[in-house]
Amino acid sequence: MSKSSPWAWFWIGLGVLYFFVPLFATLEFSLKAQKGFYSLTAYQVALTDPGFVRTFTFSLTMAAATVLVGFLLIVPTAYWVQLRLPRLRPIVELLTLLPFVVPGIVLAFGLIKLYGHPPFSFTESELSTNGLLISGYVVLALPYMYRAVDTGLRAIDVRTLTEAAQSLGASWPTILFRIIFPNLRVALLSGTFLTFAIVIGEFTLATFLNRPAFGPYMNLVGDKTYIPEALAIITFALTWASMGLIQFFSRGTPGQGPLAGTR
Repeated sequence: MSKSSPWAWFWIGLGVLYFFVPLFATLEFSLKAQKGFYSLTAYQVALTDPGFVRTFTFSLTMAAATVLVGFLLIVPTAYWVQLRLPRLRPIVELLTLLPFVVPGIVLAFGLIKLYGHPPFSFTESELSTNGLLISGYVVLALPYMYRAVDTGLRAIDVRTLTEAAQSLGASWPTILFRIIFPNLRVALLSGTFLTFAIVIGEFTLATFLNRPAFGPYMNLVGDKTYIPEALAIITFALTWASMGLIQFFSRGTPGQGPLAGTR
């Protein structure tokens, strides 16, 4: 072991303390809803609150719609860039990084300013407003979804799979939905869980578009005692469960779909 190893362990331990001590303090406080002993009362109240069920279900629905729209947009784009337009890869990667540069509040006001009045009045009904919210979520999740898909495409031989499918008479939609998508299932699952984690905790877009999402709900119960801490732990657990599922499914071997392993 090198001489720097003790220092490395020191900084790792310091990072663990910095991360887990506040988390443990939040967890302990959330268990003190009943004086004198620890209990799950705060969690029971939080999980049985009609507002929790309504907002969490709404955010879950929005997350599913975001995943569907995002992958239908990103997978064909990333596939075509890798297959036919590799010189455009740096430009596409730069575009997918823009959500990191543009603050969420700027995105929210931009959507409202552009689509909140004629000729694009998308805020006059719940359905159209939900569509506007989904489009904003797609933008926020774009960096994570694109990189998950791009990593999956680089792990398989896209050109060979495409040429093999074309030699069998497959059309482009068939190649995309029956060849490429199945071979990207690990990447798609990773992008799905990351998008889920983003949408569940998102606050700005849902607030300014006045949608009953889980992020604004957590803010509304912030004046209560023990309940916000319980919700924070629940959200943290959901996020880490998503990360754990990504690690679990990422252990699979890439390229196990149709035509995978053809020679």
